[in-house]
Amino acid sequence: MIVAGNKTETLKKEKETNDDVYVPIKEVKNELKVFSMESYGQVTPNSEINISFEVQGKLERGNLTMKPGTNFRKGQLLYSVDNREGYATFRARMSTFSTLLLNALPDLELEFPSERNKWIKFLNDLDPSKRLPALPEINNSKERLFITSRNIFAEYYNLEAQQLRLEKYFYIAPFSGTVLSTSAEPGAVTSPGMTVARIAKTGGFEVRVPISMEDIDIYKSKGKATFTNSDGTMVATGKIIRVSGVINQQTQSADVYYSVKALEGEKVYNGMHLNVAIETDAEKNTVTIPLTCYHDGKVMVLEDKKLVPVEVLKVHSKPDSLLVTGLSDGQILVLERIKKNKKGTKFIGIERK
Repeated sequence: MIVAGNKTETLKKEKETNDDVYVPIKEVKNELKVFSMESYGQVTPNSEINISFEVQGKLERGNLTMKPGTNFRKGQLLYSVDNREGYATFRARMSTFSTLLLNALPDLELEFPSERNKWIKFLNDLDPSKRLPALPEINNSKERLFITSRNIFAEYYNLEAQQLRLEKYFYIAPFSGTVLSTSAEPGAVTSPGMTVARIAKTGGFEVRVPISMEDIDIYKSKGKATFTNSDGTMVATGKIIRVSGVINQQTQSADVYYSVKALEGEKVYNGMHLNVAIETDAEKNTVTIPLTCYHDGKVMVLEDKKLVPVEVLKVHSKPDSLLVTGLSDGQILVLERIKKNKKGTKFIGIERK
């Protein structure tokens, strides 16, 4: 009986002891802080083009072999289309035009002797291997009527259109850039509008950053931002170039587009993921709390050995902490989330420094 009584007394003491739960705490002290608002985005070229032709024919290589990753310079010939048939048509048409002009020269010399030399010079400048020379200047209405009656104007403009069409057999790089992808190889027959390759401009990048509607005014007012890579190293700076007027219905965010300028010694590549940050002053007194004590917009504070939930407003977040408002100076914040709170349990705080 004595042993049983001692055992019962021991169990009661253990039960009473188990009702006390020790929790880490911290006294709340609000401060006006400078914090960095962060988001993320992916680097994309600010100029991408699908290469295609307006003419049909056999595709031919240009000054370099076009493969994904190939770099090129502005003005280089990237592709061409076999233009032998078109060029033969152009030469035949120029020959016809020269004959038409030759037949008109005797009457032109008779009617307008002072204009003879300019038309002879124009005739001598007609060369299929060179660009079409400009028509001589017409000095009076009679000369204009004469040239029109001999169908010279109409044939000249048809010849000019044929020359412009010949230029469409070549694709000259409009900027310096890199090849993203190719969908046709030299030797294949290309048709009008068919995509041959996709190219992007190098040196001109932008980052599309999704920003919540609550924060977008802050980002717009700051304008500038800094960019860090996955290691936290600052690699570039930029500024807002445009803001999308369309809101993502699921995330309630809008896309903000930043220009990207790599810092000296750093490089930015197409497709690279970057963190975007802006420096801004918090407008209210805030306190930094660990992420572990925040749940569903609330934290727990300790009052008379009891846990009391308090609603807080999240101002900014980091990987392991939050910046919140809604707590008063002197309150005792519980630094860990307590999942179970049995009736009668007493909580004893242990200050964590």
